Amino acid sequence: MQSILTDFKLSSSTCWIILAILSCREMPSSAKSLEGIALGTTYKIQYTSEIPEKQLQKGLDSLLYFLNKSLSTYLPNSDISKINRGDTFVVVDKHFRKVFKKATAVWKSTAGYFDPTVGSLVNAYGFGPEQPLNIVNQYDRDSLLLLTGWEKIRLLPNGIIKKQHPDIYIDFNALAKGYVVDVLGHYLAGLGDLNYMVEIGGEILAYGNSPKTNLPWKIAIEDPAQGTKRKFIQTLYLKNYALASSGNYRKYLVNPDTGERFVHSINPITGLANDSKILSTSVKAADCMTADAWATALMVMPFEMGRQLIESHPELEALWIVDERKKNKIITSKDF
Repeated sequence: MQSILTDFKLSSSTCWIILAILSCREMPSSAKSLEGIALGTTYKIQYTSEIPEKQLQKGLDSLLYFLNKSLSTYLPNSDISKINRGDTFVVVDKHFRKVFKKATAVWKSTAGYFDPTVGSLVNAYGFGPEQPLNIVNQYDRDSLLLLTGWEKIRLLPNGIIKKQHPDIYIDFNALAKGYVVDVLGHYLAGLGDLNYMVEIGGEILAYGNSPKTNLPWKIAIEDPAQGTKRKFIQTLYLKNYALASSGNYRKYLVNPDTGERFVHSINPITGLANDSKILSTSVKAADCMTADAWATALMVMPFEMGRQLIESHPELEALWIVDERKKNKIITSKDF
């Protein structure tokens, strides 16, 4: 029996782990803020530049237009949407190339646990754009696994994407938000702003200090054990670093016959969306695209494998929230 659980189906504008910027609840006059929509979710920028707001917003809007046009699966006429529909004449831009290159690097580093071709499975389970939640049977899952595998995608020197099968679906949502955060942050830095924070759908890049405290930006990670009141399980200070999180406690469906829970973080190797003891992951890195991709990979790979991989990458730090005997436990890499 198939089940659709609409109560827990959140739009893409809801980040899996909400990161609260605690230091900015009462911003002084020297701190400014801009908000808007990007990649099907929300963004918020806090900055101190003296550039007029209208001029800054115009520059941001221009950047976001081209970024959405290249990378958003929520826009039917974006380059990635055209490629997913089988258009073989799209010449991708520099943004797409950079994201493709990073996806390839993280795919190799994670032994395939990070794989943007998992998009067909994501859509089948109903976790893609405007999809109803759905339980996928083994036959359909095995068929969709034939369309999964980053090795089945190539970026040709002329900017054309070559797919082994026209139905392969590329989903960059696990690192595109992080990339856009980086681009907007570089834009602010280019304007001479030394103290800023960019957040898109919960992925954060923080530079310099908070204008309120003149200390690094204080960030809170939400507690997966949610009741009626929002709670936070961990806080940290972020300066000249990015932080991205992924989690399974907000978006899932349940089979009413078996009680089995299916989560939105899908294993690209098995095609399974089974629940695990890992409730959420947060990764700190020098850039947000890297943090974003690794946070996704750590959600689906075995915990011990993930911990060993993080320890072998000194440029990364990670935090896991795991379910241990019905209680949440925080585990971190040594320098998180």
